[in-house]
Amino acid sequence: MKHLFITTSLLTCLALPFSTFAQSSSTEQLDQEARNIAKQFLAQLKPELQKSMKSDGPAKTVAFCHTKAPEIAKKIAQKTGWDINRVSLKPRGENATPDQWETAVLKRFNNQLANGTPPKTIEFSAIVQVGGQTEYRYMKAIPTGNVCLACHGSKIAPPIQETLQQFYPNDAATGYSKGQIRGAFSFSKTL
Repeated sequence: MKHLFITTSLLTCLALPFSTFAQSSSTEQLDQEARNIAKQFLAQLKPELQKSMKSDGPAKTVAFCHTKAPEIAKKIAQKTGWDINRVSLKPRGENATPDQWETAVLKRFNNQLANGTPPKTIEFSAIVQVGGQTEYRYMKAIPTGNVCLACHGSKIAPPIQETLQQFYPNDAATGYSKGQIRGAFSFSKTL
């Protein structure tokens, strides 16, 4: 009987690390998949945004951003099966308003930034329960760069302000300085 107890205990101990490893390995795969989607989104949006800024200027680029960014997100979501969004504590559009989990993660990101973590490296993922469903959720910080300041900074030119008001009447996504976290990519996948 004592031998059976020891064997059972040993098997249980061996199974636990394997189970934990399997979950960890699965999360790592999802993390990598989410990172690749973020790279894909940026690789499609950034060059088109820069092209529009050079050829049309910031005021017209607001209109471009209003339509093009959601189109890119929608195409990638259809291709990958992920929910894709960008959120902010100071949202520009309706879809950019974070839920409770996203709000907590964005605050965490700001704390990490304040503690010296480089903004380009800030990310977070978790497996959570949402409405009876198990979801993998991933967020990656979006730092404010020089090019962002024309539309998200403290000194926004009047023509840009007019265009922002036209497309985003409840805009709160201004007042940023270079290096601050402007928001985050927020991706989720039902498991």
